[in-house]
Amino acid sequence: MPLSGDLLRLADAVLFPGFTGHTPPDWLRRRLGEGLAGVVLFSRNIADPAQVAGLTAALRAENPSVLVGTDEESGEVTRLEVAAGSSRPGAYALGVVDDVALTEALARDLGAELAAAGVTLDFAPSADVNSNPDNPVIGLRAFGADPALVSRHTRAFVRGLQSAGVAACAKHFPGHGDTSVDSHHGVPVVADGIEDALLPFREAIKEGVRAVMTGHLLVPSYDAELPATLSPKVLTGLLREELGFEGMIITDGIEMAAVSGTYGIGGASARAIAAGADAICVGGERADEATAAGIRDAIATAVTQGLLPEERLADAARRVRELASWAASSGSQASRDGSVGLAAARRAIRITRRSTAPVLPLTSAASVVELAPEMNLAIDRNTPWGVGQPLARLLPGTVVTRLAVGDSTGSALERLLGQAAGRPLVIVVRDVHRHAWQEQALRHLLSARPDAVVVEMGLPERSDLGAVHIATYGSARVCGQAAAEVLTGRP
Repeated sequence: MPLSGDLLRLADAVLFPGFTGHTPPDWLRRRLGEGLAGVVLFSRNIADPAQVAGLTAALRAENPSVLVGTDEESGEVTRLEVAAGSSRPGAYALGVVDDVALTEALARDLGAELAAAGVTLDFAPSADVNSNPDNPVIGLRAFGADPALVSRHTRAFVRGLQSAGVAACAKHFPGHGDTSVDSHHGVPVVADGIEDALLPFREAIKEGVRAVMTGHLLVPSYDAELPATLSPKVLTGLLREELGFEGMIITDGIEMAAVSGTYGIGGASARAIAAGADAICVGGERADEATAAGIRDAIATAVTQGLLPEERLADAARRVRELASWAASSGSQASRDGSVGLAAARRAIRITRRSTAPVLPLTSAASVVELAPEMNLAIDRNTPWGVGQPLARLLPGTVVTRLAVGDSTGSALERLLGQAAGRPLVIVVRDVHRHAWQEQALRHLLSARPDAVVVEMGLPERSDLGAVHIATYGSARVCGQAAAEVLTGRP
């Protein structure tokens, strides 16, 4: 049976697809004109601020009320600054400083930049409590492992971002922190009670957060069969009824295997709306017209087949419209503060000195070895990071070598040690505790050079490595710059 135009338009009113290119493709323009609710921008859509402003203006020319969302968490997960690296540290560094005024100021600065580019919905902050240090997908994206700390900084981030006229979106409900599986690839299970994990979301709702993003997580204490994104017990029973959230609920990327693996992208989308979600996010991995059309058709078909009540779909579309109205009327009153990010990164640095020898400051050209793990899909693999480049600017002649998992052989490490003879040695790692090959390489290098400085740009489970250990709590561009300043004793 052919689907009615009204039903297809209603399905489009809850859909946020991605697309490729720096300008809107024809299919997207057409769909926006027909009532498509919003779009999601990824790094592939972004060249520079002026281009993004032009892109969002072109989108609004087709649909003035379109919501434009992006994953701009600051730190490792950046879209606007993917080419150069973020000028702001991520959430964990802010939690280490634990100054809520600083967090609010940084989020306001971020909001002002997003608003100037025409972005109205930011999929941030991560309200996850990173209680599992082996978590492969949250880590430094969270403000920390303490629920109270995460809660106060979640509120501050929401407050700052929304004061700039950009809707905040707390994620990944009901909490992705205590997991050991990346939901891009499988279904994480939150086995224990989740009251601690829920606290930051409760506080974000009190702060007036405009949107919440679901996590593709199985929470047996609420629903032993369906992941949160597809669970009426979690989205309607817990988030709507128990926590009292009245804003827009949007899914995490619906193409992720944790939900699409069982039901397909279209089937998962329809079930998410039926469960209580109001909007479908797609496009991180599938950004073509056929995917967006398939989701729209699957949602409309689910209505005709009785899987999705039309009243539920209409209610979802209403909540999306309400957020669009808020975004259109809020306006940005915030001004930019280009210094807040570097100031925050400097304050987050933690130094552990284990040698009585005067290791720092470095005064001559150094050898830098950066051990580069493969990052999760939330972090664009082309995002620059490291200490070598900023250190080379301060100490000309510094030599930088980056090794991936297959490169750190014994012979390669011995060759680097030979090249570093007579030079200070700086070893840069990311989440060394989660990667056995990094631990082995670090042990090899330190056995030959106990005077080396270790810079941890991930989560520092240990600070007793190297003559001096520097923890940056992030790998954003400003984190690397702050570390280079510590190494040399000068900005």
